[in-house]
Amino acid sequence: MTEPVGIDELLERIRTELDRVEPQRAFVEAGEGALLVDIRYAALRERDGLIPGALVVERNELEWRLDPQGSHRAAEAVSHDLRIVVICNEGYASSLAAVSLRQLGLHRATDLIGGFQAWRSAGLPVEG
Repeated sequence: MTEPVGIDELLERIRTELDRVEPQRAFVEAGEGALLVDIRYAALRERDGLIPGALVVERNELEWRLDPQGSHRAAEAVSHDLRIVVICNEGYASSLAAVSLRQLGLHRATDLIGGFQAWRSAGLPVEG
């Protein structure tokens, strides 16, 4: 049996597996073909807006929609080599989600440091 671990320690551990990106870097990578994936729930998207071009996938559907071998995959889920940047509201849940995608073989998945709020604070495009 695995010893219990607090969420802060778990995040610290799993983030060593990720090459997390700052908002400006995510913007550049999106321009180079990376897929930005917004996992925020609907109320936050409605309140704060959307990142243009980001694929919106509810967190509870993420693995099914991004698995290139899955029967419920999104059209954008074309390869295990796809660069994916997961975005939550503040950059916590996205780290857990990115590691889950890596466990599916999406070895280039990572997340956005600071999440959507950092993106918006950096003055990057937001619509709605």
